[in-house]
Amino acid sequence: MNLEAIQSALRDQNLDGWLFYDHHHRDPIAYRILSLDENSFVSRRWYYYIPANSEAEPQKLVHRIESGKLDTLPGQKHEYSSWQELEQKLEAMLIGSQTIAMQYSPRNAIMYVSMVDAGTIELLRSFNKQIVSSANLISLFEAVLTEAQIATHFAAQQRLDEVLRSGWQYIADACASGRGTDEHAVVRHLLQGIDRAGLFTDHGPNCSAGPNSADSHYEPTAASSRTIRTGDFILIDIWAKLANGPTAIWYDITWTAVVGRSPTAREQHIFATVRDARDAAIATIQQAYASNTPIAGWQADDAARNVIRAAGLAEYFTHRTGHNIAVSLHGNGAHLDNLETHDERLLLPHTCFSVEPGLYFPGEFGVRNEVNMIALPGNAVVTGPKQNELLRLGTG
Repeated sequence: MNLEAIQSALRDQNLDGWLFYDHHHRDPIAYRILSLDENSFVSRRWYYYIPANSEAEPQKLVHRIESGKLDTLPGQKHEYSSWQELEQKLEAMLIGSQTIAMQYSPRNAIMYVSMVDAGTIELLRSFNKQIVSSANLISLFEAVLTEAQIATHFAAQQRLDEVLRSGWQYIADACASGRGTDEHAVVRHLLQGIDRAGLFTDHGPNCSAGPNSADSHYEPTAASSRTIRTGDFILIDIWAKLANGPTAIWYDITWTAVVGRSPTAREQHIFATVRDARDAAIATIQQAYASNTPIAGWQADDAARNVIRAAGLAEYFTHRTGHNIAVSLHGNGAHLDNLETHDERLLLPHTCFSVEPGLYFPGEFGVRNEVNMIALPGNAVVTGPKQNELLRLGTG
């Protein structure tokens, strides 16, 4: 835990302090930010309060039968046994603080950070405390990347792009030879490439043929795999990170292709609409960074969604535009989202995220076009190649 950095961030956001609370590992975010053992046995409630004032001491409140739970952290320790004693001592250790951040989101708008139960919020409000969301603080300490971590993302990008190219060639060769292939075989081929490249993936990747590409979270199995033939529309979504780095950052992309033919006019129109939506989000983010203007995740989502809405296709864009990428594939920074949530978190410098609008037509096909971006001071960059037209496999 970096106490000085946390207190500096609290002052920057005009907060009096940050209250961490857990019971039975309900809040994994707290364990990561405080550098606590995520596998420790916890059967009683604990609280840890970090004041914004660097001259004030952090405060701990633990149950007497688990009194050592926070001993690795700096600060003054208080103990309780009864619920009455808990409430009395919790109120006492917050004296002098009014606006307090917790893992809370008003109306559960950002559910990824909403870890504190309503009863605990009610208790703190009974002390006349104003509880605000710690969402932007969490982004600072969970999503902001070091230069070394950013380097791992680019290393994964170079390797995974080659794995994907090999996958497209595998499909083209299999169909051209007449032996054919299927979705699950393509996934096996991609997984072998990921392993050979020194990369790791937790599940997937996904290869979706024909109507299956209209299911944005389709996952082929050996039993349900669809045969891939000349004439098919194919979507591949693939993600991985360096296998030998516990703090390595993921790379996550989606491309689409047709096999042994030219795209239809409808396929080209849908692809172009998705591509233009992607580019609108990218441009909006880059313009904000170039002008040093803060930008929230919902604003980038709107930029992409407005292009699709103008094309009359809004009902077919059924998910957010992008997600934060960090040590976890779906990290705890801002998502590009004004559909599933209204994400007011800022796209902070030194964070990574996907831009992946999509259009899905059940029974026909679906197009998703996914790139990754890293926001740097004064600039936001796309970290890999952008697909600007549908791939045509096996057409020379």
